[in-house]
Amino acid sequence: MFFEDLTVYDYLAEDSFTDGESGFYGLWYRPTYVRLNVGWLEVGRPYSTGPVPGVFPEKLKAIQKLQRMNVCLGVHECDLCPPGEGPEGNGEVRIPGAPGLAYAAPSLIIHYITEHGYQPPEAFVDATLAVDLDEWSAAHWPDVPFPWIPDDAERLLE
Repeated sequence: MFFEDLTVYDYLAEDSFTDGESGFYGLWYRPTYVRLNVGWLEVGRPYSTGPVPGVFPEKLKAIQKLQRMNVCLGVHECDLCPPGEGPEGNGEVRIPGAPGLAYAAPSLIIHYITEHGYQPPEAFVDATLAVDLDEWSAAHWPDVPFPWIPDDAERLLE
């Protein structure tokens, strides 16, 4: 699935988080912030390549371990890899940017960066590096590791 970087994300109307510890609890809501696509790559479509800051991939991996976002039942295999050899992804990650803006990336983004040389937009890299991992790590259900969850978000508590 391909979306050009920094275009408005409109794949799913709602965002949903699943509790990473139990895998059972969840919340979903219609975002009030703008979501911009980053890293939705597809074979045959050009994408930016180049170096990223050395700490960036590890920080993004750490964020992805904390945040279970829009996890789907099906999976998507990296089609930039030879058939049958690529990893599979089935979710997304949200990185808060400027107030009222979040970056929406597929869970395969770290693979695209480390294995295919993808260079995300600088604004996404900067926003990722600005995430407070200590604060996000301290978030335990019913809190989730992402700001801007509306008060009226629907929560599955049991």
